[in-house]
Amino acid sequence: MEPAERADGRDPPEPGGLPGPDPRGFVPQKEIVYNKLLPYAERLDAESDLQLAQIKSNLGRAVQLQELWPGGLFWTRKLSTYIRLYGRKFSKEDHVLFIKLLYELVSIPKLEISMMQGFARLLINLLKKKELLSRDDLELPWRPLYDMVERILYSKTEHLGLNWFPNSVENVLKTLVKSCRPYFPADATAEMLEEWRPLMCPFDVTMQKAITYFEIFLPTSLPPQLHHKGFKLWFDELIGLWVSVQNLPQWEGQLVNLFARLATDNIGYIDWDPYVPKIFTRILRSLNLPVGSSQVLVPRFLTNAYDIGHAVIWITAMMGGPSKLVQKHLAGLFNSITSFYHPSNNGRWLNKLMKLLQRLPNSVVRRLHRERYKKPSWLTPVPDSHKLTDQDVTDFVRCIIQPVLLAMFSKTGSLEAAQALQNLALMRPELVIPPVLERTYPALETLTEPHQLTATLSCVIGVARSLVSGGKWFPEGPTHMLPLLMRALPGVDPNDFSKCMITFQFIATFSTLVPLVDCSSVLQERNDLTEVERELCSATAEFEDFVLQFMDRCFGLIESSTLEQTREETETEKMTHLESLVELGLSSTFSTILTQCSKEIFMVALQKVFNFSISHIFETRVAGRMVADMCRAAVKCCPEESLKLFVPHCCNVITQLTMNDDVLNEEELDKELLWNLQLLSEITRVDGKKLLLYREQLVKILQRTLHLTCKQGYTLSCNLLHHLLRSTTLIYPTEYCSVPGGFDKPPSEYFPIKDWGKPGDLWNLGIQWHVPSSEEVAFAFYLLDSFLQPELIKLQHCGDGELEMSRDDVLQSLTIVHNCLIGSGNLLPPLKGEPVTNLVPSMVSLEETKLYTGLEYDLSRENHREAIARVIRKLLNHILNNSEDDTKSLFLIIKIIGDLLQFQGSHKHEFDSRWKSFNLVKKSMENRLHGKKQHIRALLIDRVMLQHELRTLTVEGCEYKRIHQDMIRDLLRLSTSSYSQVRNKAQQTFFAALGAYNFCCRDIIPLVLEFLRPDRQDVTQQQFKGALYCLLGNHSGVCLANLHDWDCIVQTWPAIVSSGLSKAMSLEKPSIVRLFDDLAEKIHRQYETIGLDFAIPKSCVEIAELLQQSKNPSSNQTMLSSEEIKEGLKRQQEKNADALRNYENLVNTLLDGVEQRNLPWKFEHIGIGLLSLLLRDDRVLPLRAIRFFVENLNHDAIVVRKMAISAVAGILKQLKRTHKKLTINPYEMSGYSKPTQILAGDRPDNHWLHYDSKSIPRTKKEWESSCFVEKTHWGYYSWPQNMVVYAGVEEQPKLGRSREDLTEAEQIIFDHFSDPKFVEQLITFLSLEDRKGKDKFNPRRFCLFKVEKLWQLLCPLLRTALSNITVETYNDWGTCIATSCESRDPRKLHWLFELLLESPLSGEGGSFVDACRLYVLQGGLAQQEWRVPELLHRLLKYLEPKLTQVYKNVRERIGSVLTYIFMIDVSLPNTAPTASPRVPEFTARILEKLKPLMDVDEEIQNHVMEENGIVEEDERTQGIKLLKTILKWLMASAGRSFSTAVTEQLQLLPLFFKIAPVENDNSYDELKRDAKLCLSLMSQGLLYPHQVPLVLQVLKQTARSSSWHARYTVLTYLQTMVFYNLFIFLNNEDAVKDIRWLVISLLEDEQLEVREMAATTLSGLLQCNFLNMDSPLQIHFEQLCKTKLPKKRKRDPGSVGDTIPSAELVKRHAGVLGLGACVLSSPYDVPTWMPQLLMNLSAHLNDPQPIEMTVKKTLSNFRRTHHDNWQEHKQQFTDDQLLVLTDLLVSPCYYA
Repeated sequence: MEPAERADGRDPPEPGGLPGPDPRGFVPQKEIVYNKLLPYAERLDAESDLQLAQIKSNLGRAVQLQELWPGGLFWTRKLSTYIRLYGRKFSKEDHVLFIKLLYELVSIPKLEISMMQGFARLLINLLKKKELLSRDDLELPWRPLYDMVERILYSKTEHLGLNWFPNSVENVLKTLVKSCRPYFPADATAEMLEEWRPLMCPFDVTMQKAITYFEIFLPTSLPPQLHHKGFKLWFDELIGLWVSVQNLPQWEGQLVNLFARLATDNIGYIDWDPYVPKIFTRILRSLNLPVGSSQVLVPRFLTNAYDIGHAVIWITAMMGGPSKLVQKHLAGLFNSITSFYHPSNNGRWLNKLMKLLQRLPNSVVRRLHRERYKKPSWLTPVPDSHKLTDQDVTDFVRCIIQPVLLAMFSKTGSLEAAQALQNLALMRPELVIPPVLERTYPALETLTEPHQLTATLSCVIGVARSLVSGGKWFPEGPTHMLPLLMRALPGVDPNDFSKCMITFQFIATFSTLVPLVDCSSVLQERNDLTEVERELCSATAEFEDFVLQFMDRCFGLIESSTLEQTREETETEKMTHLESLVELGLSSTFSTILTQCSKEIFMVALQKVFNFSISHIFETRVAGRMVADMCRAAVKCCPEESLKLFVPHCCNVITQLTMNDDVLNEEELDKELLWNLQLLSEITRVDGKKLLLYREQLVKILQRTLHLTCKQGYTLSCNLLHHLLRSTTLIYPTEYCSVPGGFDKPPSEYFPIKDWGKPGDLWNLGIQWHVPSSEEVAFAFYLLDSFLQPELIKLQHCGDGELEMSRDDVLQSLTIVHNCLIGSGNLLPPLKGEPVTNLVPSMVSLEETKLYTGLEYDLSRENHREAIARVIRKLLNHILNNSEDDTKSLFLIIKIIGDLLQFQGSHKHEFDSRWKSFNLVKKSMENRLHGKKQHIRALLIDRVMLQHELRTLTVEGCEYKRIHQDMIRDLLRLSTSSYSQVRNKAQQTFFAALGAYNFCCRDIIPLVLEFLRPDRQDVTQQQFKGALYCLLGNHSGVCLANLHDWDCIVQTWPAIVSSGLSKAMSLEKPSIVRLFDDLAEKIHRQYETIGLDFAIPKSCVEIAELLQQSKNPSSNQTMLSSEEIKEGLKRQQEKNADALRNYENLVNTLLDGVEQRNLPWKFEHIGIGLLSLLLRDDRVLPLRAIRFFVENLNHDAIVVRKMAISAVAGILKQLKRTHKKLTINPYEMSGYSKPTQILAGDRPDNHWLHYDSKSIPRTKKEWESSCFVEKTHWGYYSWPQNMVVYAGVEEQPKLGRSREDLTEAEQIIFDHFSDPKFVEQLITFLSLEDRKGKDKFNPRRFCLFKVEKLWQLLCPLLRTALSNITVETYNDWGTCIATSCESRDPRKLHWLFELLLESPLSGEGGSFVDACRLYVLQGGLAQQEWRVPELLHRLLKYLEPKLTQVYKNVRERIGSVLTYIFMIDVSLPNTAPTASPRVPEFTARILEKLKPLMDVDEEIQNHVMEENGIVEEDERTQGIKLLKTILKWLMASAGRSFSTAVTEQLQLLPLFFKIAPVENDNSYDELKRDAKLCLSLMSQGLLYPHQVPLVLQVLKQTARSSSWHARYTVLTYLQTMVFYNLFIFLNNEDAVKDIRWLVISLLEDEQLEVREMAATTLSGLLQCNFLNMDSPLQIHFEQLCKTKLPKKRKRDPGSVGDTIPSAELVKRHAGVLGLGACVLSSPYDVPTWMPQLLMNLSAHLNDPQPIEMTVKKTLSNFRRTHHDNWQEHKQQFTDDQLLVLTDLLVSPCYYA
């Protein structure tokens, strides 16, 4: 929210004088400039100094006194408010101290999570502007943050329910790390690598964690002289990893984010060129665009795709520099995807493409700004050699403009295109604006395509500012403005809402930018004008015309939307939503136009609107409001002239119509009277000083009309009173003109055309403020005395019961009171009174700060606010006791109470919506290129006004006084009254009030809970419901049921549970049941673990002392005495003890509540749910609760059982004893020294971790001497700094203890689980459960001296179990074994592995059991990853002969197991060749066996019957079976392994090409379907550059195959492969030539299908610009077309026609197909060569089939794709060609 500074490096003098030496003794880091423009700016320095001094001393004091809460939190909140009000208005020293203090606070290890988030958000805010503090000013350690992220994001206890973190915590932490990153010390990078490299094991989840850590922590903004300590340590290693991973694992996207950040921070210091083709290929792949017809996407490509935002940042950072390589690839990228942007295309990839368009220009503009306009700071500047040159910018704009223009009309709307155009027009208006205008003019003419109009207008609005400023690049821009405005007028159309709104926006945008002054007279006076300026001068004569036509349009709009026309009176009286939007659009556009008019044009317009308003009588609901708004807009612009017209007229009419006293009592008033009242009440919303002339007339009107009987009448009159008061008492700017001082200067001095599109100058804004004069204030008080006092006296008597008033009279009086209150809100001082004390104990002052908002309160007068409060409370009491059904009066009373408490001149919700719309307008018109604050003047004035309102609204943290207490209690009474609407309105006000006063919740909670007490007889159901709603809170405010505070929860939670016994509670009422559900749900959603330990470490206290002592500004508080510090420490310890006591109390009370006898089940569940939130990781649950949960494992209700299961899992974790750990040196264990450079994989120094059946520990002694490493990733990449393993068995806590040795908590669990009945019951329930077997009790903690016997017992059991697996338990066994192997040393589990490997495929028990055994085995081995090469080799050796399995399910399982066996064979950089099985060797053996299939040429049919015959099959059948399994393996690895097909696997391709079917048909057998799928997946694989020639070799060889199926499939494979590896192929010229040759030669294939596919492929390759459309290509096809056909022989009548086409026909057809491909390759435009090609094609219309068919198809496709923009495309053809074309496209042959 804080605006940033000017960015052009030259700070002009501050507004108001030159900056001298600062008398205040410090230079502020960065203040909010808008404060200097407020009318009371000179008072702000003293005010902010005082606040800052208070914050520093009190915050320092609170921390030294160990008082995190309330003191610490209170004053950190004050600090963030301070930043919101003044920016970073403190010295650099203070800035650093604040940051250090908060950094220490945030990283307190046991800090309660909600406090941590509060501190973190403030710290982020302090670090946000990194240019303010350089690395020399501040250094922050990285370890505390790492510990915090590890503790919270990778919490070991959260999933067990021992910690509850809010959802937002992840983002807060990541942003915090991001903000601290620039300040990490220079050695941090090396330490981080040391810390996280050991996690980099690509087969383990820890890889993801390592890369995440690298992505968030690695500092990339070190200065160049430190690069050797920064990215140079890791760049080669990580980019190598990224380049070699082919299959998009989850962490690849995070690497991209890291590289993007690295590139941006170090433009010019890294040479990206070697990686550019790979980068662009991967970005293109990541868009997941569909290629070809039948494409199967690998699912992970969709989920793990790159984040477009980061990809864009990366591309932008690499642009420029000497080589221009990136620009070339970027152009290639857009060339290849442009056609996807065409509006006729749609798909789920479209959003990504649009995002790319929107983000890229934005990112380039930001980079240009950084290089050319930004104020230099300590951050590394871009070296001159790599700055973007003008040529670079032009090239960029050229390559992206085509897709942007297509995207204007996209299905998803034109928003992205408009934003892209806005940024592009800043850079190169002359390239961007003309084509947009070319599309806009026709759209303005068309009536039939409104979508086209809205799309183009929104884009023109985006480029508006660049258009009217003209500038050196595009001087003729401004000349388009008037024609555009005039043509847009018809868009003000009552029948088309969206068109109307976009037209208003369009007109408003242009008139804000341009002074509407007629300058045509200048032509005679000056002769130094340029051509364009002369043109503009003569054009401006049309402005008057434009304004008047616009008004006529608006009058038409209004007349067609009067209430009588649009609906009957009986229906709703209010405006509909659409009408209110139109009203808003109309009034704001009209007021913008009038603000920007010259005086002459204004006077004409004023007269016109005046005549219109007095010559008609409007109804006051719809049309009346619109006309009154237009009049108000006119009056606001020139109050003096306008009021002269309007006020006397309205006053006369009203006076005459109310002469007669009967009128006062009429129920229905005369329309004319109402209309004039409405008009008068609207036009008084102007500058108060100008109204004083008319005060007598206006007061007379008020006296006459305030007491009309008719509600409509007195409401309008009250509005008048309200507006009069506001106009005279508020502070506001009185004009929003785009040039300070307006346009009323003679043309000789002032030439308006120079000001077109000019930004406001922040340093000379010249805002005209309205500040109430003493005369106005006196008038306001006179109004209050005359109109408010009498009403208060009446209501006072009524409340005392001395005066009977009818309901209507009460309502009328209340309306007057309310309007007086909101009219004079900032005149009346806030309520006074005694503060409510003793809510919270604190040793720090918790005083509130008073902000000056422009008025000194006159304390000599009576405070009307207090008078109103007194009377209203009495009246409320009277109404509630006597006539509770007078809801209308109650509604008003609720409003009045809310405003009495909070209203100081503006409402929060209005402010919020204005802030929002300010930001929207700012975005749509900002100039990001030249820097911040280049906004137009009206916007800047608006922003200053918002700053003023922000100050009036800053009331949070107010002192809570007795009077507030009384009023909040009144609101509570209303919130629990009988009528639901009254309750609802009162609750909203109640919640708003609770948020405003410090600690008032503690005072209110007991009162709310009163209504829920089960022993009260007198609570009605309405009160009960009201109280529940009060606990629930609204979506934004506080939730009383769940304040993060022990004192509050101890009261609310038990009350909610025991309210189930209340008399008012009925489970039959669905609304109440729903309420309890919402309550429970909200508590669960919002609960965060509440702290028990509030200690503050010493390091924190030391910084606090420094902060308290810091000078400039300093407060005169004395240092703390040691007694105070002791007292603070004592209080803090008491607080900890209190918290603990409260915690145990809460658990016990909840248990008491849940165990009550007749509590309904619903409440028992709620209670158990609340109990389960109270598990913690720093305290074991009280015993009683442990017993309760263990017993509930066997509860009848499944909900409760589930809660109990997860609770008991948590309790067991709490009870787990700490196990002793030892540090070992892995190099000593292995006997090898540390390798010199990084080498991952199987090295001599990690060999001892491998599973080796020879040296398995079998005896107790061997077992104890072995060192087990449980975590699978240790040692794969590198070893951790200090390696910790569990110590031997002897040193661990004793297992197998007797009952006496157990603690009490353990005894409870032991007793229940030793009770056979309990266990039996538990097992019965578990087998009913819907999650069978997932509720695993961990088999982890067994140890060896029992292990021997355990295995002897377990092995037979497992054997039996595995042969009895059923379909249901299949997954559970897999999970069970996988879980027991996860993170365990394989040498501990050798029994299990040996058992599983015995004979997985024995065939006993059929195929299902075999598949299951493999699945279980795979589960176990996959968890072990790289540490069991021996087992993997044994398994592979066992499986190889069995690959010819017959059963499909076994085959699939084998395929999957093979994937895991070869998973470890990765080709990552710095990785040693693996000791596990390797793919190439295996593939070579397979190829040997498949030879018989390779050599045969005929089609391969699948004639293997699924039977278990013993018949000896021939090699060929064996081969087919083998192939089926191999296909399963390749398909499985496409999704899982890290690298795509290896060289050897490519040799299988010819075989697949042969098998894969051509048509899409699901009736094919499994073999063919698999082959097709496998090819589809392989073609999408990412290729390494060295694999390209190999693949092409295979494709060329297959293209010569005798099977046409194979030749056809080569083409489909080629399409996908080229697109998915586009830039890698383009980077290799030979490859491009080969592909071109391949496609062109297949065009001449003898098989028709192959020829057609080749044409499609060619057209695709041309379309994505892989091949160029050059003349040799066209000449080649034209030659082929000219092939002479042989004469037809007369056939014998009997013979069948020859089916083989002649070679000549094939050639000729190839030529025609080639030309057709060229035509179809540009579906959306007509290049210069196209017309001639079409002519050549048409010559072949009468050739024999299949040529004729091809020509027809081509022409009809051409027609289909070019039909939309035919008007444009026609221009490319000569008239003769058009004749021929029209003839062709409409000729009879077209229908043939």
